[in-house]
Amino acid sequence: MEALSQALSDYRPESAWEAVVLVAVLCVVLRAVLTLVDFALHPKAPPRSNGIFPVLSNAIGFASHPVKFIEKRFRQSGPVFTCSFGAVNLTFLIGPDASAPFYKAKDDQLDQGQVYGFMTPVFGRDVVYDAPLVKRQHQIRQTAVALRSSRLEQYVPMIVKETVQFTKAWGNEGSLDVLTDLSVLTIMTASRCLHGDDVRENMFDEVSRLYHDLDKGITPLSFFWPTAPTAAHAKRDAARVEMMRLFTRALEKRDAESTEEQQTKTDLLQVYKDMVYKDGSKNTPHHVTGMLIALLFAGQHTSSITSTWVTIYLAHNPDIQQRCREEVQAALTAAAGTGKEDADVSFEAIQHMELLGSCVKEVLRLHPPLIMLMRKAIADIPVDLGKGEPKYVIPKGDIVIACPAVSQRLESVFTEPDKFDPDRFMPPREEHAKKPYSFMGFGGGIHQCIGQQFGLVQVKTIVSYLLLNFEFEAVDPVPECNYEAMVVGPKDGTHVKYRRRI
Repeated sequence: MEALSQALSDYRPESAWEAVVLVAVLCVVLRAVLTLVDFALHPKAPPRSNGIFPVLSNAIGFASHPVKFIEKRFRQSGPVFTCSFGAVNLTFLIGPDASAPFYKAKDDQLDQGQVYGFMTPVFGRDVVYDAPLVKRQHQIRQTAVALRSSRLEQYVPMIVKETVQFTKAWGNEGSLDVLTDLSVLTIMTASRCLHGDDVRENMFDEVSRLYHDLDKGITPLSFFWPTAPTAAHAKRDAARVEMMRLFTRALEKRDAESTEEQQTKTDLLQVYKDMVYKDGSKNTPHHVTGMLIALLFAGQHTSSITSTWVTIYLAHNPDIQQRCREEVQAALTAAAGTGKEDADVSFEAIQHMELLGSCVKEVLRLHPPLIMLMRKAIADIPVDLGKGEPKYVIPKGDIVIACPAVSQRLESVFTEPDKFDPDRFMPPREEHAKKPYSFMGFGGGIHQCIGQQFGLVQVKTIVSYLLLNFEFEAVDPVPECNYEAMVVGPKDGTHVKYRRRI
């Protein structure tokens, strides 16, 4: 070994090209040595897909187009593989069999908090991912209980009212940017339902502006360095302080109301205000603000992006658009029991809009807003690929990733997976039900999206009203996905023509 070191130290390349070749050879040798060492330590670890210069090649490929990067590695290495990003190893699970351990694992095996800690400056200390596990579970559980059917029933008329008022400005015909308009409408309806009338009617413009600064304060850099001294982070932090001031004002107004008045509230602001933990403690304005921000973050982008994709695909598929419209009309008539086609959109009617619900699922299959779900392995994780005994064991410390954007387009699971075909979710086909974890539009397992029902109600209420009152026609081709965003939506090209149905 000493002789080799001496030889290398004495060696002087005769040209720059010779030096480059030497560096490349040394990199290959080092990569081989590290691979052998890693195999000795973790003999059942997933195959590595790294290349000669793993950190550089992985970083460039992942940053330029994450889905294509993952698809390529999947074709090369199979459904379970690991990519090195410096000191961090990312292990990807592709397809229903490989993904099963991800969705089944408990928090003491795969932890969210250690991955999503970069959201702490937005949500705040001791809230969601920064809270101790028991407290985090209580916050999530109480939110899930609050978003039950009885409360959702009361939300539908609120969403309809906002949608009616918002679309008055459209006139009888024209062209609109669906993503822009539905993003505004989504935050309006979410604020009305979740924040309450006080905030929606008196503070909405301020909340919307501050939410924008919070949202723009989450960048790719934030994932690695959430407190970096950037302009975006400074605006984010200032917005968090100002948002707490606004919600503190709303809470003080609630405190001045009688108990009877507060008991009539259906918003989550009241739920978080009244929440009591097992140790008897209650939420402070800091906690209430953080949980309301987290709730808005969880639903705003996903709902607006989903309703945008649904509208775009219906504009491109007029036959399916008309089938959905007829289904909505029939559902309203049946729910109202009046025989009239002009009955109001209701919670009961929404439950019977199966084709529209399948359209929502289909766009979530094709274009999941969260293209990857991440956890940190705090124990070794066995992966059996449905064979009953572990084929791989993911080492403790890896970041484990399920990728719905790739898994939900596998030909082995879905027929013509790149085609918009909502009937695949309807009887008798029901392709998503043939194997568990085939469709993960709302996550799965113990961490299934707690806002799933609210999101479905919100999107179906908005789109059903639009279908009843407007006809849509495609203007642009179906857009590409914007992978530069943390929550992935469509790129430019979200315009459609509309004509009001009279």
